[in-house]
Amino acid sequence: MTLREKTVVELRTAGKYMMDHGLAWGNAGNISARLDDGSFLITATGTFLGELGEEDFAECSLAFGGNCQVAPEGTGKKPSKEVPMHAAIYEERPEIGAVLHASPFYSTMLACAGETIPSSLFVETMYYLERIDRVGYHHPGSAALGEAVREKAKSANVLLLDNHGVLVYDVNVKEARMALQTLEMACRMVVEASGAGISLNRLPKTAELDFLERSAYRPRRKWEL
Repeated sequence: MTLREKTVVELRTAGKYMMDHGLAWGNAGNISARLDDGSFLITATGTFLGELGEEDFAECSLAFGGNCQVAPEGTGKKPSKEVPMHAAIYEERPEIGAVLHASPFYSTMLACAGETIPSSLFVETMYYLERIDRVGYHHPGSAALGEAVREKAKSANVLLLDNHGVLVYDVNVKEARMALQTLEMACRMVVEASGAGISLNRLPKTAELDFLERSAYRPRRKWEL
């Protein structure tokens, strides 16, 4: 199996998982994965993530002065209009292997509000949600949104897109998918606890940092200062 074929399988699996677990809906959202240092696959415009076919991907190149274009040997499919923000992440973060953009209900609710999503609720939030940042509203698919994402790409692995949705990226498709599910679970806890009058206990920052440094759960991420 070639790298491209393997990547298609991973993205198709991720798309179905996202749809089956309430992390995506309709034809909203787009997902991508890096093929090599100069190209990546992204879902084609208008595709349904839950039923992606082998032909539902466009191959993009980063070798055109920073402007991603459909590779000459691609499938001929028109890539998602959100290419600018996917390309920005791959350009700024060479270790990133996959980018998931979706509008899960609870995460998008908080992306449309001013609420803070705590990373100190439970083990997975401490790891996957260690750094969350916000990106102000720009029209979907615009160059302005791509540049706004670029500015925040190195400071976090989870971005809330104001009044739009969320952007999650990680070293591979599996890790990005786990981060997206963790984000949605944390947002659901925050929203439902608030509605039920329950006050969530957050671990102190010292405990969170100790977990990241010494628990051996997973190696701590390396961040630029």
